Amino acid sequence: MSINRLVRSNLTTQLGSCIKYVAASRSSQERLFSAPSIARVYGTSATLQSEDGFKGHDMLAPFTSGSLSSDVHPLLIERSEGSYVYDINGKKYLDALAGLWCTALGGNEPRLVEAATRQLNTLPFYHSFWNRTTRPSLDLAKDLLETFTATKMAKAFFTNSGSEANDTQVKLVWYYNNALGRPDKKKFIARHKSYHGSTLISASLSGLPALHQKFDLPAPFVLHTDCPHYWRYHQPGETEEEFSTRLANNLENLILKEGPETIAAFIAEPVMGAGGVIPPPATYFEKIQAVVKKYDILFIADEVICAFGRLGYMYGCDKYNIKPDLVSLAKALSSAYMPIGAVLVSPKISDVIHSQSSKLGSFSHGFTYSGHPVACAVAIEALKIYKERNIVEQVKSIAPQFQDGIKAYSDSPIIGEIRGTGLILGTEFTDNKSPNDFFPPEWGIGAYFGAQCEKHGMLVRVSGDTIMMSPPFIMTPSEVDELISKYGKALKATEERVKELKSLQK
Repeated sequence: MSINRLVRSNLTTQLGSCIKYVAASRSSQERLFSAPSIARVYGTSATLQSEDGFKGHDMLAPFTSGSLSSDVHPLLIERSEGSYVYDINGKKYLDALAGLWCTALGGNEPRLVEAATRQLNTLPFYHSFWNRTTRPSLDLAKDLLETFTATKMAKAFFTNSGSEANDTQVKLVWYYNNALGRPDKKKFIARHKSYHGSTLISASLSGLPALHQKFDLPAPFVLHTDCPHYWRYHQPGETEEEFSTRLANNLENLILKEGPETIAAFIAEPVMGAGGVIPPPATYFEKIQAVVKKYDILFIADEVICAFGRLGYMYGCDKYNIKPDLVSLAKALSSAYMPIGAVLVSPKISDVIHSQSSKLGSFSHGFTYSGHPVACAVAIEALKIYKERNIVEQVKSIAPQFQDGIKAYSDSPIIGEIRGTGLILGTEFTDNKSPNDFFPPEWGIGAYFGAQCEKHGMLVRVSGDTIMMSPPFIMTPSEVDELISKYGKALKATEERVKELKSLQK
């Protein structure tokens, strides 16, 4: 049997099982994490690996189906360089997602490697419990408080991830309200299609059904309000401002229904990331903040994806004039070279924590690796680089080329909407350019597009029939041109695929 016939045979067998899996899902949200299965099947690089490859490996892989792990070789990335990663076969890919929205400074920034090495050679670990800590932990806390200028923050608490940061937010808010004698003020309001992490509490905050199914989530103290996606959810003739007013009114009605005395906090990403790259409509945050302030509800800004320059501002709060009480950070905090997250705490909350913990004798929350000295040393160096190289201005200068270049494809008959700002962008595939005309799920259009990108040497995020990109901040104009070109090639192939599938329906 020739290699081409062998590949086709493998693809046919694997595609059958994947189509059954995706078709069984009832909505695009429920298919959120299933699309990569089809993407790996449509792509040939993994399939062409030798039979002694890595399928059926020993790792329980995150956001990956068991059948995919057992039946299909994973794409193994071996090294990185700038805006590119390389697989074990030496194939080069433009990393248009910056890992998972995180490798802001690319794949081989020597200063970050040197910072980690220096700290490993000096003090590879010490904790921050019981008033013992390390210099990098204290220095990073100070640096973060200085960089965040949307409103004053008083303290920084360190975690290992954005999920842990958002878990911590809930505990801090409960601790705060208990200390103030408000034991009933415990509920959180998040938004449909939001993503805040995958731990028990952060997954509950997330507004994506795939994170809840079979996990007995969300927790009962979490409520979800409208997704602020204007293109998909606005009423006929409704302007963005009117849409924002309606959503703010709906939020207020939800608060009144539940009882303002029971609502503790509202959490939001400045730009929704994993839910499909959804920037807020005009006046949205202005109106939402007015509602939560009216009812003494804390505002938590989840800046895990947006912070440190992604939107062309140091923080998403700067771009949208958000004045939060608490902030969650991770990802670009260390350019993902070391796992680290953080929570920024406003004075009114930190003062209460200080008083209450003094009464109790301890603030009994933290992690073994909170403020890990190596992670903090890398993050300190990343912040220095962002400042010295004026990364925010660099993003602002390259973003129009990126946004305009991709949005030039908006007239494609299979694209419903292309949306984004700065260096984050989403493409949603729909039929007839309508938010309500979905392609049949078994067609796997988004996954096919993602596989075509991989074929041409580019990695993107596939989420149902939505494609997301958030490239490294260091991309050059020529790399942006390359990204746009590969996107165009993948789009052309996907348009042909849709034509072929439609012809089979006749």
